[in-house]
Amino acid sequence: MRFAFPPYVAALAFLQHGKLVTNVNEDLFLSTLRSWLHGMWNMHIRARAGLPDSGRLMAIFIAERAGAPMRSCDTARAVVDAGLAEDRYAEGQGFWRLTDGCQLTLIHAEDLVRAERRHAVQLGAGQHRRNLVVQGLARADLRGRDVRIGEALLVWHRLRPPCGYLDRVSGKGMAKALGRHAGHCYRVREGGLIRVGDKVILVAR
Repeated sequence: MRFAFPPYVAALAFLQHGKLVTNVNEDLFLSTLRSWLHGMWNMHIRARAGLPDSGRLMAIFIAERAGAPMRSCDTARAVVDAGLAEDRYAEGQGFWRLTDGCQLTLIHAEDLVRAERRHAVQLGAGQHRRNLVVQGLARADLRGRDVRIGEALLVWHRLRPPCGYLDRVSGKGMAKALGRHAGHCYRVREGGLIRVGDKVILVAR
């Protein structure tokens, strides 16, 4: 697989007597070059492995307070260092806000379908208690991968395992149904509007 440097990189530097010479700040140039090379390498590896690098946002759910039913939305606004506007965790009303809270949670649509089939549970109305449902990235390892959805940039934080509280709110057996595929926690680095149907793009750090 051949890579061509973008024009702005080619214009920034050349080699002279073995020394890198730039017409811009050297740290800025090297940082830009490293980011570009890292992104190209990730694209190459994913292409060789046949792994997806984008998906689609299928559903958005928010709840006004801890234990309240999840409400489906067509659009939502991601707020920097908070979560989704009007959601319990962004408003400081989440059950785990003091110990184990997540600004925003994401789960694969494919994992929800699998859980429904294997455990005879209903998850289509947000019983999983996750904010975003995405499709097309189930084969991708999201751990450590940031995502851009609509206007928002979300930074991966950690896995979001199920817990006993999920059974209390959504019904017995819900935590077992989700198991090891209960989703991910994200932090909002860049805020903005997100919409159902938006492309979900994996971003290299």
